[in-house]
Formats: sequence, C-alpha cells, structure tokens
Amino acid sequence: MRTLCASTLIGEFFVIGFAGLVAMKEPDLSTATVWTVCGVLMALSVLLCGMITRPGGVQLGWALQILLVAGGFVVPSMFILGVAFGALWWASVHYGRKIDEAKARFAAQAKAEPDGTPA
Repeated sequence: MRTLCASTLIGEFFVIGFAGLVAMKEPDLSTATVWTVCGVLMALSVLLCGMITRPGGVQLGWALQILLVAGGFVVPSMFILGVAFGALWWASVHYGRKIDEAKARFAAQAKAEPDGTPA
C-alpha cells in the first residue's frame, strides 16, 4: 500500500505546485498567501509519503484530498483534479491493502512449505 499511496502523493505534490502558479494570476491573492498555502500542502504531501503505514496516515491523506477539492474555489480546475486524485487515493488505499494481504498470504505459505514442495 505504501508504494501506491506514495506515488499518488508525489503526483499531488506537483499538481499543488502547478495550481499555485495558476493561483498567482488571481488579482485578489497575494503571492505570499498562495505560496504559504501551497507550500504547506506540498510539504504535507511529501511528509505523508513516510507516514502512510503509521496510525492516522491514511486519514491525513483523505484530509489532503478534501483540501485539494476545496482548492477548486480558488483554481476551478482543482475541482476536477481534486476528484481525480481522490479517486486515485481511494484506489491506492483499496488495492494497496489487497496487495499487502496477498503478500502476507504468500509469505505464510512460503513459511509453511520451506522446501518448496506442496503439502
């Protein structure tokens, strides 16, 4: 699960950065505000890569997905990108857990049959 989720989070890192560039064109927003918000979200996406397997890591990832969708109020294309990355996040968590379960099953089978012959 960690690899799939980390890949999604790194993709989000770049999307947040590009959204910051687009948001800078808004006359109502200062450059400092845009890059403070984007910088915090970008840092969170990178830090979450290492926290995925820890308690609360997946939930923080969901919070980041919600913030990405909410970014659509500033940069309208973030509504679409936020939903797309939310779907990717769901798939990463869902299928990542299935892969982890399968790996654990295969490891248990390998321990039960150390010489490689069927039981």
